[in-house]
Amino acid sequence: MRSIPNIDNFEGEFSLPGDKSITHRALMLNSSVDGEAVITNALGGEDCVSTCACMRALGAKIDVDGTTMRVRGVERFHAGRELSCGNSGTTIRLLTGLVAGRGIDATLVGDASLSKRPMERVARPLALLGANVRTTDGHAPVYVAPAELVGREIVTDVASAQVKSAILLAGISASGVTTVEEPTKSRDHTERMLAAMGAKVVVDGNRVSVEKSRLSAIDVDVPADISSASYFMALGALKGKTLCKNVGINPTRTGILTAFDKMGIKYSLQNRSVSGGEARADVLVEKSDIRPVVLGGDDIPAMIDELPLIALLLAFADGESRITDGKELKVKESNRIQTTAEMINRLGGECVPTDDGFIIRGKKKLVGGVVDSYLDHRIAMTAAVGMLASEKGGEILRPECCAISFPNFFNLLGVCTE
Repeated sequence: MRSIPNIDNFEGEFSLPGDKSITHRALMLNSSVDGEAVITNALGGEDCVSTCACMRALGAKIDVDGTTMRVRGVERFHAGRELSCGNSGTTIRLLTGLVAGRGIDATLVGDASLSKRPMERVARPLALLGANVRTTDGHAPVYVAPAELVGREIVTDVASAQVKSAILLAGISASGVTTVEEPTKSRDHTERMLAAMGAKVVVDGNRVSVEKSRLSAIDVDVPADISSASYFMALGALKGKTLCKNVGINPTRTGILTAFDKMGIKYSLQNRSVSGGEARADVLVEKSDIRPVVLGGDDIPAMIDELPLIALLLAFADGESRITDGKELKVKESNRIQTTAEMINRLGGECVPTDDGFIIRGKKKLVGGVVDSYLDHRIAMTAAVGMLASEKGGEILRPECCAISFPNFFNLLGVCTE
């Protein structure tokens, strides 16, 4: 349990952990080629630790010194290994695609939570490429056996970066051209990094094509994770002024800023730059009166991880808001439609879960209360923001899950007690 006090003002300048999505991909791809690479500002959260362990099991050498990771990759993976993916959906789904065309046997396992998350959404399209992938009643463990892959066009029924990435990572080992078409464009870190490493990648709207390619190792300087920064951005909007440094502003990840625009939250982007194909900037957010809004459609994939936080912010608006087209929330670390609604209601707000999102009846304030994290890092961190901005503060049950993506979250807040 962790107690969170209420606060009158929250201001500061923050350097946030490296982007989790980019760290995963930099580790996987550099571990899968002959060569050496240095990854700086890498995220050391539990999910990325799981990716490190899996790539070491496949034969890569990875040395970690703080936020710097030195990777010596191998083009020929070790066979017959059990790959323990912990709680990381990104690790197990992307790695299934990566090993599917590498001519090896592998078993991918996860913890109790990950073993409940759907894996057929990856196994089915990989099978269309000829992959020999078998799930356990649709879940982990996942068994991969050697197979010759042949590129083809695959149309997905969900906009999921994990599904798209698994197909593309298999595609670099497949003969011919592999094309993925999504209903709307999901985050594009995989195709950006593949292109930077020498793959033949063509992007046309919601369609991405890749050819069989031999990649070259590259150094990666990871920008700060906008999902991690969003909690401090939200506190700036609710309680003062915050400046988050060197934040990744990849256009497929800036849905939180699209939401800010619609909600009337004051922010600005400063010191813009580009490194390794990824744009970044310092994000300044100031206290704002929050407007109720309707969010849905093509905007949702770019803000999927921030939707619990956006729903919380809307609980501080004056009036009713609605979020739709968020069914992907059901297959995260928790069913985030249910757990987000329960969190807001336990803090004194009014949030009604729907089949694909929420109805939030904003009251301009929350009283505070006791919230279970459901061992979901995004629920825990969102609850902390709500408690800090509430009238009485509160307590988070099982807060240790924040280490999945943001190990020093509570230390950086600087206002929490055990």
